[in-house]
Amino acid sequence: MLLNPFAPLAFIKISSLKATTFFLLILLIKSNLLRLKGGLIGGLFALILVSGILASGSIALGALIYAYRVKNKTKEDNSIQDLETVDI
Repeated sequence: MLLNPFAPLAFIKISSLKATTFFLLILLIKSNLLRLKGGLIGGLFALILVSGILASGSIALGALIYAYRVKNKTKEDNSIQDLETVDI
């Protein structure tokens, strides 16, 4: 039985290939996790922006409705106050 003199080189090739594939797998998982984290942060930021716009819009609409009702209430009160006196 003859021993192959290149057997250590074959072992090194196989182990380096395993190490390379393991390293690439780690990088792939890391990039997927970073992409997922970025998507979650972006989605949360967009949700905060949209809720802020809705809240400020509803506050502004409520202020306009309140101002309109106050304005109409003062018009009604002025029409009641415009009574003439009766002389006997």
